[in-house]
Amino acid sequence: MDRRVVVTGVGAITPLGNNIETTWEAVVEGRSGIKSVKKFTPDGLDSQVAGQILDLNAEDLISKRDLRRMDSASVYALLSARQALTSAGLKDYDASRAGVIIGTGLGGVESLLSQSHVIAERGPQRADPLLIPRFLADSPAALVSIETGFQGPSISVAAACATGAVAVGEAFEMIRAGRIDMALCGATDAGIVREIMAGFCAIKALSRRNQDPEHASRPFDVSRDGFVISEGAAVLLIESEEHAAQRGARVLAYLAGYGHTTDAFHITAPIESGDVAARAMTFSLRQAGVSPEDVDYVNAHGTSTVLNDITETKAIKRALGERALTVPVSSTKSCTGHLLGAAGSLEAAFCVLALRDGIIPPTINLEQPDPECDLDYVPNVARKADLHGVMSNSVGFGGHNTALFFIKP
Repeated sequence: MDRRVVVTGVGAITPLGNNIETTWEAVVEGRSGIKSVKKFTPDGLDSQVAGQILDLNAEDLISKRDLRRMDSASVYALLSARQALTSAGLKDYDASRAGVIIGTGLGGVESLLSQSHVIAERGPQRADPLLIPRFLADSPAALVSIETGFQGPSISVAAACATGAVAVGEAFEMIRAGRIDMALCGATDAGIVREIMAGFCAIKALSRRNQDPEHASRPFDVSRDGFVISEGAAVLLIESEEHAAQRGARVLAYLAGYGHTTDAFHITAPIESGDVAARAMTFSLRQAGVSPEDVDYVNAHGTSTVLNDITETKAIKRALGERALTVPVSSTKSCTGHLLGAAGSLEAAFCVLALRDGIIPPTINLEQPDPECDLDYVPNVARKADLHGVMSNSVGFGGHNTALFFIKP
């Protein structure tokens, strides 16, 4: 089977807001969600800025009993999934034909590290019996399945910072193949902890613009010095076109193409030519049945690291040819920071909303473009546009390259 797939719901918890619409409004307005680290004392870290979720009162939304069983990553995923269901107006459904594909780059690392300190100081007998369910990488997907009753495949995928995009893509393939009729898909991460930030600092990956947090994430700018770590989740509800039509659902976008390649080169660095990443983009276009001329906007991975931004620019040129010289490209990580595993699904949601609203979000903090980054990056101010086809790129440590292609309904 080769069924058409539609997006009918979106939800997110991000440093810019506790729902997708608040987040999207902030991104379109070009506001930054980056602040000095407040979740712990960052003394001694080279990077002390992050995109944090600081005003979410989870106790008002989830029972205390259930919260005890959840890492923050699971909380973010569950609340995002609820939003997606509400957005889609989903009420009655065949649970046996509904799946949950929600990944995570880090798993419940916040809970694991917290308990490691307890065990080190007070002994192994003081370990929390709820540590394992809080830590397991499949817990976000499992908890969403339990709440919704979805009884189709429930899995967690891991592809580093491409995780969210891969989760959406794999759910898309399941629906196209007829295995399920709909899925909640996306990713979550909650990695604003000292040990994770120290690890990224050790490989010189994070921005050190500590005195100017709002300008620390600056993709494609010549003065960029690393990405800004963030936390959050984004979940989409996708369905077969027939299933959505049967229940009279509003279609936000068609998900038409998915490409996923692997560099097979280095655990952290991309192939500098961008050739393999370009193939992922080409695959997504081919599956969607479109050409480079049909691409009206590219949401770039755009991390604000020196190597990624140059390599991705090369990849876009290789995939789109002459069209790359005129197509608008932007990095919303300039506003949100890098949500690690959740970045890809959040940026997929942004592509859906860009199609809905006819607007291209900006790349903020782009003051002096790197000469090697010479595309139209929509600097600093959003741009109205007649959008019909948009692409979302995601890249991850381990060599993952993912592209999703969306079409306006």
